[in-house]
Amino acid sequence: MADRYFASDPIRGDEALLTGPEAHHLSHVMRAKPGDRVTVFDGSGNEFSTEVRQVGRSEVRLRVVEARAVDRELPFALTLAVALPKGERQRWLVEKATELGVGRLVPIQTERSVVLPGVKAVERLGRAVIEASKQCGRNRLMEIAPPCAWSELIETTNDVPLRVLADPSGETLAAECLAGELPETILLAIGPEGGFTPEELALAQSSGWQIATLGPRILRIETAAVALATLAAMRP
Repeated sequence: MADRYFASDPIRGDEALLTGPEAHHLSHVMRAKPGDRVTVFDGSGNEFSTEVRQVGRSEVRLRVVEARAVDRELPFALTLAVALPKGERQRWLVEKATELGVGRLVPIQTERSVVLPGVKAVERLGRAVIEASKQCGRNRLMEIAPPCAWSELIETTNDVPLRVLADPSGETLAAECLAGELPETILLAIGPEGGFTPEELALAQSSGWQIATLGPRILRIETAAVALATLAAMRP
């Protein structure tokens, strides 16, 4: 995938504007000059062929040459709820979820959670979504939802037709839960390093969740999240 740039403001008409890190990369790293061609997306689902019009100190103005609706999304809405790990493992998880086509990531607070991202951390993860989208070709950004409690997620998602929770206690393989024709909306959940408590598992099961295993080995949070999302996303 060729270099792509994200416009934080919606692109309308024949002009696009890059600011912040995107403008800095194009002007100072790539040394762009008027007349250069670059591809830009704004999260709307469209992709734009543009020509550099003006390079400023903190912004780059572009002329839109062509707008294309390019859909690289999954055929269903996939949400991944995760008790996020620490440090850079969060960013790696977010990057891979973006590449796999996850539409929404929800950080969850469980009894054994070790971290819940604050506002600045969520902003940093949002930047990771942009970088991953630029690399993998997505024209819609994966949403990083506000953190919420596990019980709140359970209470507010009863209308989702397929909800799968990965846990070593599951008696069914996750691959079996995600086999066959999938509904338009899917919710997957991964707990913390210490796992969900028996009470949290019971709450989910009584609310219609399927408890599934990812195999005989204990996986780290980010590994389990990517494995479960892959089972849904990489289908024939």
